[in-house]
Formats: sequence, C-alpha cells, structure tokens
Amino acid sequence: MLTSRTFLKRTRAGAVVKVVREHYLRDDIPCGAATCRLCPPRPTGPGLGLQAQPSGAASSLCPGPHYLLPDTNLLLHQIDILEDPVIKNVIVLQTVLQEVRNRSAPVYKRIRDVIQNPEKHFYSFTNEHHRETYIKQEQGESSNDRNDRAIRVAVKWYNEHLKKIEDKEQIQVIFLTNDRINKEKALEEGITAYTCEEYIKSLTANPDLVDRLACVSDEGKEIESGKIIFPEHIPLSKLQQGIKSGVYLQGTYRASRENYLEATVWVHGDAEENKEIIIQGLKHLNRAVHEDIVAVELLAKDEWVAPSSVVLQDDGQNEDDIENEEEKENILKASVNKDMLRPTGKVVGIIKRNWRPFCGMLSKSQIKEARRHLFTPADRRIPRIRIETRQADILEGQRIIVAIDGWPRNSRYPNGHFVKNLGSAGDKETETEVLLLEHDVPHQPFSQNVLSFLPKMPWSITEQDMKYREDLRHLCVCSVDPPGCTDIDDALHCRETENGNIEVGVHIADVSHFIRPGNALDEESAKRGTTVYLCEKRIDMVPELLSSNLCSLRSNVDRLAFSCIWEMNHKAEILKTRFTKSIINSKASLTYAEAQMRIDSAAMNDDITTSLRGLNKLAKILKKKRIDNGALTLSSPEVRFHMDSETHDPIDLQTKELKETNSMVEEFMLLANVSVAQKIYDEFPEFALLRKHPAPPPSNYDILVKAAKSKNLEIKTDSAKALAESLDRAESPAFPYLNTLLRILATRCMMQAVYFCSGMDNDFHHYGLASPIYTHFTSPIRRYADIIVHRLLAVAIGADSTYPELTDKHKLAEMCKNLNYRHKMSQYAQRASVAFHTQLFFKSKGVVNEDAYILFVRKNAVVVLIPKYGLEGTVFFEEKGKPTPRLDYNNEVPSLTVEDTTLHVFDKVKVNIMLDASNIQHQKIRMVLVEPKV
Repeated sequence: MLTSRTFLKRTRAGAVVKVVREHYLRDDIPCGAATCRLCPPRPTGPGLGLQAQPSGAASSLCPGPHYLLPDTNLLLHQIDILEDPVIKNVIVLQTVLQEVRNRSAPVYKRIRDVIQNPEKHFYSFTNEHHRETYIKQEQGESSNDRNDRAIRVAVKWYNEHLKKIEDKEQIQVIFLTNDRINKEKALEEGITAYTCEEYIKSLTANPDLVDRLACVSDEGKEIESGKIIFPEHIPLSKLQQGIKSGVYLQGTYRASRENYLEATVWVHGDAEENKEIIIQGLKHLNRAVHEDIVAVELLAKDEWVAPSSVVLQDDGQNEDDIENEEEKENILKASVNKDMLRPTGKVVGIIKRNWRPFCGMLSKSQIKEARRHLFTPADRRIPRIRIETRQADILEGQRIIVAIDGWPRNSRYPNGHFVKNLGSAGDKETETEVLLLEHDVPHQPFSQNVLSFLPKMPWSITEQDMKYREDLRHLCVCSVDPPGCTDIDDALHCRETENGNIEVGVHIADVSHFIRPGNALDEESAKRGTTVYLCEKRIDMVPELLSSNLCSLRSNVDRLAFSCIWEMNHKAEILKTRFTKSIINSKASLTYAEAQMRIDSAAMNDDITTSLRGLNKLAKILKKKRIDNGALTLSSPEVRFHMDSETHDPIDLQTKELKETNSMVEEFMLLANVSVAQKIYDEFPEFALLRKHPAPPPSNYDILVKAAKSKNLEIKTDSAKALAESLDRAESPAFPYLNTLLRILATRCMMQAVYFCSGMDNDFHHYGLASPIYTHFTSPIRRYADIIVHRLLAVAIGADSTYPELTDKHKLAEMCKNLNYRHKMSQYAQRASVAFHTQLFFKSKGVVNEDAYILFVRKNAVVVLIPKYGLEGTVFFEEKGKPTPRLDYNNEVPSLTVEDTTLHVFDKVKVNIMLDASNIQHQKIRMVLVEPKV
C-alpha cells in the first residue's frame, strides 16, 4: 500500500516547486514476539527479538509476563536503566529511534548496541511502515504530538495483536513515559502506562536499580533551602541573536585543575582580540561544566582580573556553604599588577552541554541513613555531583561512574545518578579502567564485525599481492626498536651503489593493504586514531593479528611494505627519491642497545653491521643539517619502570637513557616523513593530510626568558633558530644540569603539533623541526593518520585506487579533528599511567630524600623536578591546621620568599618524597622541602 505527502518548497533561486514524498506501507512487518504465528517469520539478524515467555525482573505493578515500550524522552534520559542486564524484552519503535537519532548521536549508538545484544531481547519495530500503526499528522497537530500519538497507537496495536496469540498466559505491553500529559492520554485510551520511576521501584528484587534513575526534572529535586545561588541561563534563541550581534561570545569552557573558582573560555571564530576569556567566581561560572559550549558576556574593563596563581581545591563537605566560597573568591581578587589583567567575562547561557559519564568516588554523607550523597569526580575540573543512593555503605571506597542529570539554580552542585561500580580504589585493574574511561580511550575488545575483515589464517603473499610491488627481499633490511617491541612499523637498509653513491631505504609496514577504506575495521581504527601505550598495557588501534603479526616487520619472514628509497651522496644530500610498494624480508630485529653494540664493536663487520654504520654516519650529517637549519632539541624527562615479574609492581624507576641509535632511526623517519609530505602535497595540493607545529606566541616564552635572566643568561625567542642557538649557548660550568632544565622549560612553552588538511590551511610550517612541510608516514600500525597518508601516496604513484572520502577536504578536516583529540588524550593517559605507577613505586618506599630543582614558583608553592626519577611535584607552604608562613611572591624575578628564605627558579633543593594516601581517590606524591629550611 502506498501513501504520499505533497508539499511546496521554495528553491534558492526563488522558484516554488511541488515535492511529492511516497511512503510505502506493508502488512508483512513482524511484531518480534517469538510465539507469534500471525506474523511472517522475523528476518535473522542481530538480536533475538522478544522472548516467548518474557524473563526479566519481577514487577509488583504487573506480575504477569510483559514487554516494555518506552517513549523518546525516556529512552534519551534513562538509557543507563535500559542498558542494565535486568531490563529485557523492550520494543523500540522506529518513531522513537528516529527522534533519538536526531537528538543525541551517543544515545542512538548505545541503543543500537543494546538492540544488537541477543541477551537483552530488544526489538526494533518499524511502526512507521506498518499499515496498522502508521498515522498521518493532523491539521494543527505539532510533530511532537503526532509522534506521541503514533507511539500510543503502536502500544494499543501490540496489545490487541498479542491477545490473538493463543498462549497459556497473556503477554501485556506496558508503556513507559515520564511525560505527564502523554501518560494521562494513554490511561484514558485504556493503555497500561507507568513512569520509569514507578516501574523501576516496582522491581522489588532489584532495589539497586533505583540508583540508576536519572532525575530528569530539576523541580522538586531542588535543595530544601531554596536559596537562589546562580543567575538564570538566557534561552538559546536569545543567545544566538546576542552572538550574531556581538553582545555575547561563543566558546568552549575549560575549567581549571588547580582552582575550582576559575575557568577560561576559548572563543570560537577568527577574532584575534579576546580569544581567551577568564571567568572567576561561582556566580560567573554559572553552572558551566568543563568542555561545555557556552555564551559569555564580557565584563567592563574595570572588572577585569588576572589569572590566579593561588591553588584552590573544592574540599568542603557542606553543599550550602556559600559564605565560605565568597571568602575564597576574595582571595582571588587580591591586589594584582595592572599588566596582568586579561579580558574577563561571565557565563550567561549554555549552548551545548558536553556531559559524559564521570569516574570518581562517593563522599558519604555524615548524616545517618542519608540517601543523598556527594560524588567527587576523579577529574578535578568537574564539579562534585549530588546523587541519591541506598548503597552508600557498599560504594564507599569503590571507584564508580556517575552521570549528570541537571543543575538547578539553587543548588551548589549538579544532580546526577549512579551508573556503575568499577571496583576497589587503588586496585591496579580498576585504576587502569578509570584512567582509560577518563581519557576517553576506546578500549573495548574488537567486535566480531571488525574482526571479520581480517585476513584468514594461514596467510601468505599471493600473486595478486605482488601486483604493483617490487621484490626487495634480497636487500639487507633490519629493524631497530625498544626492547620487547612487537608492533614493528619500520625497517631500514643502506648499501653502496655501483656509481659510488649510497642507497638508503625506509620500509614501512603496509597496513593500508589489510585495512580497506570504509569497512568496519577501517572505521574502528579511524575512531581509535592511535595506539595507547600505558606502563604495562597497550591498547591497540588495530587487532593484534595485524599489529603484532602480519603487519609487524619481524625478522626472517616475508612482509608487505611501503618503501621510500633515496640515492644520496656521502654528504647525505638527496640525489633521487622514489616510492614503491614492496615485499621485504628483514634480516634482524634489533634493540637500540644491540644495534649500538654492533656499530661500536670492531670485531663485527657483517652486512647488517656495515649497513648500520652507514646509516649512523649519514644520520649524524642529517641531524647537524637540521640543527643548523634551526630545529629544536628540547628535553622532557621520560621515565622507565622495571617491573616485578610476578606482581607486575614497579620495583625500580629511572629516566630513559637515549642511545645514538635512537637518534639514527629518528633522523631517517623524519626524512621519510618530509619526503612523503612533499610528494602527496605536490600530487594533491587540496587534500594532503599534513602535520604542522605552530610557532608559540611570544608571551609563552615569558617564563623561560625570566628564568634564564635570573641566572644571567639571555634566551632569544624571535625564531626557532635563535631559540635553538641561545639554548646551546646557555651553559653554566658550575651548574651543568641548568641547560637541561632550560630545555625542559622551553618544551612547556611550545604549542601542540596538529594534523590538518592542506586545502583548509595555508600555514604548513613545523616550528620544532624547522621544516616547511611535514606529515606522518612511518607508524601506520599505531597511528591512523599514517594510514591515510599511505593511501594518498599509493594513489600518487598509481599503486592503489582512490575513493570519495580521500579527496573530500571537509571530511579530511573532520578526521584531523578526531585524530588530534585522540592523540592528545593518549598522551594524557600515558602521563596518568606513569603517575599511578610512580605512586605504586613510592608506596613501598616510605619516605625518600632526593635532590630536586625548582622549575616554577607559584604564590603559595614551588614546582620541583627530581632528575633521578624524572618526577615533577608541588611543594606547598600552606597546610591545613598549621600556621601559614609569611609568603612573598615576585613574578618579575621568578621567586618566592618563605619567611626569610628566598627560593628562585632553578635553585637546587632537597625534598622528602612520600605517598600521601589521605585522599584515597586523589592519592598523590607529597613533597616537603628539607633544604633550605624554611
């Protein structure tokens, strides 16, 4: 049966056209009930449909067998409930699914996953194409009302349809809605309807489920005191007008980790002026949460403030203690230098909430039998959340996940609900899970759908694979990597040519041969973006069969590669470059130490060693050229743990030692990346995926310049070359470690390097490498950007065909955005993993006394670096319950005077290091100054 809808539409040119939409209705759409003989058989696919005898939680409201049918809002807000294993046999209407898809992509993905889970027995019913459940929108009826009516019609149809099934016990369909009017209409029409709360509370055998209910409405959930704390948010329509007219500015809200009463809003758009706006004080922060998109109103210039140097943590237990907040806000407004003032504003409305489920711990209420408790997120930038739970005794000391539901104007904290218990705090598995969740690292096992696109084993290279490929198995190729490396991306060779020149090849795993554009494996790899390396765990970007086996360039096996081969003279000048897909057979998989030993050993003169020596010689010339060109050699203390083989706890901690061979491999990887960048840009000027490193704004260097000046050294920052040269000159014979400290500080001044699409940007320069163009080509096993670059290069040399997304600069720009985000989060996750393992290390050590150097001074603290462990920490001079010493902070000559002792940047001090476990959630390394005594 066919129904059609006709409407008139005005085109851009102003003409009016008639549009006819055809809508097909069918009789053969199954209801999904397993026992139904009236419907045609259900097509096989994901999920098993509804059970014949619904098994699920027993309800005191409806003791008989029943299916549930939720409306759109219930699905959007109560997805945590619906995902619980207890809830089974749910009918999800097409009307509901379409509305959810339009309103929330994350919830839509979650409900699709639930529908595909055979254990849940969720069934997606195409009611909009079923002849008996499709309804037309009536005149004067809103789309919303029409959809509500369509849902009620479907519930009615189901109940009548199921009555016709001759079964021992009648199955009923129960309508779940939190919409009061919709529920009233349903009851009038004889439909059994309950709110989510009513139904969940009726599951007497599962009282814990009540904790997972989202408090949808802010009314009635407001604190009894009712005192209005926050200004009202301006409605979205008015905000958009205000942004258009320039009254308000739109930007991303970034809360401070160090001071919960301060945040920064990064304004969207190209305006150079007021790019970064400071927000200070509870009322001005106005219920915004980290990463929300907000509208900001600038304050008058006489109300502008300076970024605070005070460290303030929200540690109050009393959620109504606003006077205490005002006292703290006065601390922020202490006298500041006029030059330090920055554009300041207040949040007037929220454009888009960016709430996600948060990991953290319950701060149990002091009141006996209380059901309302505060939850403290692990991320200090997120405010505490008030939740209701009956399981407080069980959840105390556990890491849990909580979601925010809303934030009323008269509540100091947002309202939320309990989602999941992850396990005991401090437990290694639990903490790793928290770390991955908090940094949004996709770490679930690869799905069967993804794995189905892997090559079938046993795998071997076929005639077809050899098409467009050069056979380079005769070359003396070897790889050099860290110990224990199984995902070997790159291998090298070097040999003399007959004309006396040198041939050098960089051979990279041909991952794009196995991962074809657009399939589930490709989409999953693109989503993950990068492999994440934690201290004793690796979260792969691609399944292990590829990362550690078929793509890994292990020794003595044939492997597919993408090769970049240069002909050079002995001065390391490139005479010719060529790119080819190839097949190689690596002759040795070496560690950096093994390769170094071969180069240094006079007794070894075999082909591999000769090749390594040739590579090393050329690498030194290449490095010198790069540095002469203005490339920076910066420093960051990297830490390596030695693990106990049984407990896997860290037993030793030291900074990583870099060998000459590290530098050798790095030089050829950089050279390959530059050569490939140039090639893909020449071939595809509009859609080459490149990587740039923006030059930092001059103000970023203030801290470095002032710190060097305090040691009578001059650092020039007008160009990368000037910076590199002045860092080389900044030596102090009496203080050899000073140069390393300056380089560590210089690293902190840098901007993030980012991926971008060449057609969307005109600044390609890589500041740190002093290269006019750069990309990533050399690590496709662990970076998705390199896979795209491989595909572009393959098309450029005629070794593979293109596809639409590869030549769509807007799609590439969107992909770059995700890659930059994943890359940043993976770095943060790695740092968090090092921090956690450092805590484990010091847990068993007691108090350790070590030399340290001051890196930064703050108003009430100094940040120190301990070279032995590559460890950084903060020494506070204000302690709870102890008299505060006299503190005098000097920003010009970075120094802090504590009583009569003045501490300068780069001073050598002695500190005691210990683990402070007083706050089980934020366990931290505590440092106390021992020398000089203050």
